Amino acid sequence: MRFVKGHGTDNDFVLLPDRDGSLDLPTSLVTALCDRRTGIGADGILRVVPAKLSPEAVEIADRAREAGGAGRPGDAEWFMDYRNADGSVAEMCGNGLRVFARYLVDARLADPGEFDVVTRAGVRRVRLGRDGDVTVDMGMPRVLGESRATVGTDEYDGLVIDMGNPHLACVTGDPVTRLDLTSQPGFDPAVFPQGVNIELLNAVGERRVVMRVYERGAGETRSCGTGSVAAAVAAARLGGEETGVWQVEVPGGLLTVTLERHTSLLTGPAVLVASGDIPATSLI
Repeated sequence: MRFVKGHGTDNDFVLLPDRDGSLDLPTSLVTALCDRRTGIGADGILRVVPAKLSPEAVEIADRAREAGGAGRPGDAEWFMDYRNADGSVAEMCGNGLRVFARYLVDARLADPGEFDVVTRAGVRRVRLGRDGDVTVDMGMPRVLGESRATVGTDEYDGLVIDMGNPHLACVTGDPVTRLDLTSQPGFDPAVFPQGVNIELLNAVGERRVVMRVYERGAGETRSCGTGSVAAAVAAARLGGEETGVWQVEVPGGLLTVTLERHTSLLTGPAVLVASGDIPATSLI
């Protein structure tokens, strides 16, 4: 099995090229690949498959076209099939999409510049050169209400935000660096029946926040792209703003979130660090 390892602000992924659409990804294989001691180690898996070979991707692209956006099946050539480290299927991953796009360009499967990628959250536009940061059009964040997260004995109010995947972004009065995220924070399962990514953040300057995140299916990670956008939305609401450019500091580095009237943009690094082959039998 061929693989590539990459990360975006230390949020790391194993990419599996699947040009003929034949690769099966059972939960056991995903968890084995993501294991940091007996596998390659990652927060998730990115299967790189031609969109036309995935009925799921073709359906998503058709829906996008009917809605009047990008996404004709011939326009978006690749589908990002994302799996969390526990094997569960996920809708979207902002850091993962930047790494996915970087791989496509490095492998000469896409030209530098702008192109579309199909994700389960819809068709997303990426922009990148041969080197440097990658920008993803993350779509319009949807604020669906309020809820609460529990960390230890402390409770924090937050915004319920849909980024194609579910988020609960909580502005805390406590320094996030001191919070214990070794276990899943509590949340209301009636609000989040499919689980939720929980962001805990502090505003530390003008349009700058510090964030930590506990991701469903992965635990605490050193960065989360969709979560960074959700954190910027929560901080903007706190400051009475709707648009602007925010710097989001995560344990793995710095991301830039641009909140526009009708969409949001995520900009940050995408680095490929290794490639090779691993015998599938070693993971059974």
